[in-house]
Amino acid sequence: MTTTSTRYVALLRGINVGGRARVPMQTLRELLAAIGGTGVRTHLQSGNAVFTHEDTDPQRLADALQQALADELGLTVTCMVRTAEDLRRVVAANPFDMTGINGSRFLVVFLAGPVPLDRLAAIEQADHAPDELRAGEREVYAHFPDSIRDSKLAARLTDRGLGLPATGRNWNTVTRLLELADA
Repeated sequence: MTTTSTRYVALLRGINVGGRARVPMQTLRELLAAIGGTGVRTHLQSGNAVFTHEDTDPQRLADALQQALADELGLTVTCMVRTAEDLRRVVAANPFDMTGINGSRFLVVFLAGPVPLDRLAAIEQADHAPDELRAGEREVYAHFPDSIRDSKLAARLTDRGLGLPATGRNWNTVTRLLELADA
């Protein structure tokens, strides 16, 4: 019997930010190994990991990781798991010409489901210029040329604003995670 494994990227929302929801990356690696992940690598201190698993259901893996975080650390953390192939699609489908764009000011907001086009349509992009966004399949691409910190558009790209769980990563992190997944 032959088993196949899939390479995944785990994105945890809101950990290690402002001293709340502290999750050491060693602990995250151990939790991913405990749910059957192999070849686990983390990136930065903000809940990004790459791993291999025999399970073919990313949502089941996200649920297992969320449960492990709750059981082991007492934390309620939104986790999203995407295949390396899906992350490759996200990078290839970027609707922005990245020429001259600072990757730290370009965000991919990963969603737990399809982009809610009705909610995006209700956002008057002209009111948020020079910030701008574009819809993907299960992600929203957004450019904040002046900074994300005080952006009113960024404030709309949240669970409440989009109506489903969301977590953002800047372009530099997204492309680095893809490199790690492909390594």
